[in-house]
Amino acid sequence: MRTIIELFEESVKKYGNNPLMLEKRKGSYESTNYNEIRKSVVQFAAGLMTMGVVKGDRIALLSEGRNDWVISELAVLYAGAINIPLSVKLGDASEIRFRLAHSGSKMIIISGSQSHKMKDLKHELPQLENVILLDKPEKMDQKDILYQDVCEAGKKLLFEDPEKFNECWSSIKGDDYANICYTSGTTADPKGIILSHRNYTANIEQAKSLMDVPEWYTTLLILPWDHAFAHTAGIYTLIASGASMASIQAGKTPMETLKNIPQNIREIRPVFLLSVPALAKNFKKNIETGVRQKGKTAKKLFDTGLSVAYAYNGIGWDKGKGFRFLLKPLVKLFDKILFTKVRENFGGRLKFFIGGGALLDIELQKFFYALGIPMFQGYGLTEASPIISSNSESRHKLGSSGYLVSDLDLKICDEDKNELSAGEKGEIVVRGENVMKGYWKNEESTESTIVDGWLYTGDMGYMDTDGFLCVLGRFKSLLISDDGEKYSPEGIEEAFTGQSAYIDQCMLYNNQKPYTVALIVPNKEALNRWVKEKNLKPDTEEGQEAMLKLIENELNEYRLGRKFEKMFPQRWLPVSAGILDEAFTESNQLLNSTMKMVRGKITEKYKNRIEYLYTSESKDICNPQNIEAINSLMTGT
Repeated sequence: MRTIIELFEESVKKYGNNPLMLEKRKGSYESTNYNEIRKSVVQFAAGLMTMGVVKGDRIALLSEGRNDWVISELAVLYAGAINIPLSVKLGDASEIRFRLAHSGSKMIIISGSQSHKMKDLKHELPQLENVILLDKPEKMDQKDILYQDVCEAGKKLLFEDPEKFNECWSSIKGDDYANICYTSGTTADPKGIILSHRNYTANIEQAKSLMDVPEWYTTLLILPWDHAFAHTAGIYTLIASGASMASIQAGKTPMETLKNIPQNIREIRPVFLLSVPALAKNFKKNIETGVRQKGKTAKKLFDTGLSVAYAYNGIGWDKGKGFRFLLKPLVKLFDKILFTKVRENFGGRLKFFIGGGALLDIELQKFFYALGIPMFQGYGLTEASPIISSNSESRHKLGSSGYLVSDLDLKICDEDKNELSAGEKGEIVVRGENVMKGYWKNEESTESTIVDGWLYTGDMGYMDTDGFLCVLGRFKSLLISDDGEKYSPEGIEEAFTGQSAYIDQCMLYNNQKPYTVALIVPNKEALNRWVKEKNLKPDTEEGQEAMLKLIENELNEYRLGRKFEKMFPQRWLPVSAGILDEAFTESNQLLNSTMKMVRGKITEKYKNRIEYLYTSESKDICNPQNIEAINSLMTGT
């Protein structure tokens, strides 16, 4: 199959009566099958054609995950147009304006909860002809048109001239553009990644070489649907398999929507879930909070169960091997009395998570593996549609990013683009049909990123001797010591935040300096619990110094003679740490829309603080600046 349309048509023929979409309406989830979704798609697509949409036009889509998201994207593609999927996390009008103007979007399809973002913007963009509203507003504007009205016009065209519609979608080829997906634009203007129909269908074929997805599989798509990972590994891989997907019950606010996730998981009973590190940490925290609330005995039993499972599981690759097999009866016992109850909170059918989007701390992977719902790390980037590798049920090694998809060439290169041997660290470079067509209206970036058909990812990694890809992080985020040696900080940062209840966020810094320093955002709630247990007060000097020393002790767990001494080279561990009283968030632009730290902006904002961390005074964790920050954090002053 060369196009997404061919893929969808094939699945409709094979799985027409299977449920495709599950959406919560009037208190319960209702399913819509493949045949019904196709009927809605062709009506909307024909309606777009009556509005003058022709092959190659760009149409943007801004909506939360729902049935209409998939219907809208497929309709745009059937009409021969190119979809511009926009993140619902875009809050700044300038961010939306840039994407609509740069792509030359002729129309935007938008949901009711997002429509306020276009209120003024629609009149600032002369090329934007219409705003198609998925939900009826209280008041219509001259550029507004209702989704239902477009569908009604489509029904008329399909009745009067069905051949015109069939000719349109039949003319679409594999090399035709399907999407222009914009990067987060954390360092410069966002880049529009052009993905063709064949980019997607090739990557779906590649993804299916990693693991089988039977038609009875169901998932709740938690990640934003414009996210490349959710888009391919979720929507299109499920469609290709005849499987089904559910959307989160929309709340009145983003926070309310997030709070619906646990209940929706229990209702849908997903077989697998797509996750990113931030989501995985939230799940872990919720599980640990639930155990802690059951009392000290339950907590001790749970921790013992984890320890036994960790010892038995190893890193997956060596599970139960050697003398480990002796632990199997104990593992089964703890699973029966403890971990099955945890899995019931995920619906009772959950077999595994697939983790992507960023590096996933190995200790976090071991935690979920012990619970019997392993989180298999994968790797990819939007420029590769996006899947490059993943662990799976049948073949996995915790700490790695898995094995490669089929029909993909990969090499590891040094800074001069010379290929390195297995085990050597360098830039990950790939070639295959899933590699993007280029960046929209940006030939310079295209030519520097794709060289002789090879995509230079900008990520550092290596292939291990067992054939697993190990991703170490972005080159742009590397720590660089004063002797020129380089190291990726992401694994250390993930370990600090994943293994400590008292550290919420962490950014390491070293730009040709004698040592590494850290910016730390503490977890206020966890610190409050701790000081109360110690009969201290968070607004006193004694209490604040105790909290700072607690954080220092958490960081020191990675030093020689301590619990995690072998995890990282000692020279890259932070010598001094700066405590912050403000979290990195999307609203202060220190996190991008995929919840990754915007290192350049963090470094610029805390430039003076970083300079201070290289003074002798700062090496005392209870230095004046940290005392001031912890006081501000805990007292709100």
